[in-house]
Amino acid sequence: MTLNKFNLPDVGEGLTEAEIVSWKVKPGDAVAINDVICEIETAKSIVELPSPFAGTVSELLVEEGVTVDVGTAIISVSDEVSGDPTPADVRAPEPPAQPLYGKLPVDAAEEPTAAGSGSSPANAPLVGSGPKADAVKRRPRKNAPAASVTVNAPEVEPVQPRTPAEVTGSETAAVDNRPTLGGTITGLVNRVLAKPPVRKIARDLGIDLADVVATGSRGEVTREDLVSYQAQRDAELDKADGFWGKAGKPQDQRIERIPVKGVRKATAKAMVESAFAAPHVSIFVDVDASRTMEFVKRLKASRDFEGIRVSPLLILAKAVIWAAARNPSVNASWVDNGDGSAEIQVKHFMNLGIAAATPRGLMVPNIKNAQDLSLKELALALNNLATTARAGKTQPAEMQGGTLTVTNIGALGIDTGTPIINPGEVAIVAFGTIKQKPWVLDGEVIPRWITTLGGSFDHRVVDGDLSARFMADVAAILEEPALLLD
Repeated sequence: MTLNKFNLPDVGEGLTEAEIVSWKVKPGDAVAINDVICEIETAKSIVELPSPFAGTVSELLVEEGVTVDVGTAIISVSDEVSGDPTPADVRAPEPPAQPLYGKLPVDAAEEPTAAGSGSSPANAPLVGSGPKADAVKRRPRKNAPAASVTVNAPEVEPVQPRTPAEVTGSETAAVDNRPTLGGTITGLVNRVLAKPPVRKIARDLGIDLADVVATGSRGEVTREDLVSYQAQRDAELDKADGFWGKAGKPQDQRIERIPVKGVRKATAKAMVESAFAAPHVSIFVDVDASRTMEFVKRLKASRDFEGIRVSPLLILAKAVIWAAARNPSVNASWVDNGDGSAEIQVKHFMNLGIAAATPRGLMVPNIKNAQDLSLKELALALNNLATTARAGKTQPAEMQGGTLTVTNIGALGIDTGTPIINPGEVAIVAFGTIKQKPWVLDGEVIPRWITTLGGSFDHRVVDGDLSARFMADVAAILEEPALLLD
């Protein structure tokens, strides 16, 4: 028997550490090559790790929630397969599957692997679904006589007052003698007694009648019982800790400590480096985006854009691409060579970054070669980027190589701001909310759709004149989207 240890790999360029979010296997489980064994959280996203070995899980070497360095052993897999061998297992040995993190052939993801096989062919998908569980077999159900089941028992409410003897005699006997199916539907039979108005009040207050002490003459829950129960519940809630905690507790016991790791750790490091390495200069411009709003409305009604989410951000993204082509130095990087010299690298392609607020923190995935996309293709790319980011499925490669970033702070109702440049870039544009404001047009004050653009630039690369021309070009497109057709 050979024991193979799997070391945490670098799933992205320059990854140094990752947190084990969850294990998908446990000791004793059989795994095939490319079966998903765990989820890890890198500095940028959550990634599924496939197994590079086939065999039986021997030991999980790292617990969930622990952050480890790249190269640390996280799991050991023995080459013995648990269980009795099947005919599929007893055959001539096949060539070993291609290494997980090596290069795959072009058609590697086109032919699925048969579910449940003990090994994967060389062209197996990088992340396999693993063996499927056998279908659940249910025992045949024995049908009970129709008369023995009571369905949707009617609500019980008192109609006429009766004597205690009648209550304890006839009614109790009626309740106890209702037919049941081996005692399994006693919950339906022994329902809490309450009038319909009382039941409605309980539903409105979110009260389970079974929790209320009944004081009615026939054991039913009354309106007064609900009032008493609600008062008691409110008193308990008043005693419970709220956001500020109990006033009597010492302050050091009212501090929530959140470890800085994953996306938050990476974002903090990048923002500090950018803010103190690149001398920021920011400028702002108010824009009449009324024609952009009209253009977006026409796109939404267009058959070509049916089923595609269209917003003013689409026009801004196209405007930024167009304006960068007219002012190339905003689509660049400042690179220190390490020997005291430096160079400016102007990118003749646009990997447009879109800052996205997600449950895991700020992410900036980018649309590769955005300059080559039509308006419809750009809209689809923006939709896919937003959906993937919110679901936490953005991959590290999608957040690498950005050349210029847009942050849509207007989605949160903010007019403008001074954004920090994404590391490795020299410009970022903040898109404020679009709202109707009084605007002077041809000497008249009329309501127009107005937004404010804010731009931050690395002053080592972008001078004041260049940043102003770039922002003016972006504003020109928002004021007249027809310029994109030139």
